Amino acid sequence: MTGEYNLIEVERNLKNKLPEALPIYHEYLPKLGLEIIPMPHPDKVLGIKGHIHRKDVPVYVSAVIGEADFLVTGDKKGFIKVPRKPRAKMKIVTPAEFVQKFLPEILRRIIT
Repeated sequence: MTGEYNLIEVERNLKNKLPEALPIYHEYLPKLGLEIIPMPHPDKVLGIKGHIHRKDVPVYVSAVIGEADFLVTGDKKGFIKVPRKPRAKMKIVTPAEFVQKFLPEILRRIIT
């Protein structure tokens, strides 16, 4: 699962930093079968504004709407001030933490 905003950001970054990768991105993204959470309605972000950087608000709100187990981010510190209630059981982790701590268990569940 990912948010529509996240995909917009990925495409923007690819256009700016690695435009030759865009055709590959466009070819393989649909094959991933991701559930895409639409851009959050402005009413959904009101309780979060001011707690985290404005560019991270749609990322966080999409994860809450999608009832994500994990929010994987390179900027974990940017989410420290988020109120606990909306995120419930969602773990906010770095990519390295996710791969080291959680991915092996998730793969075990899928395989067995």
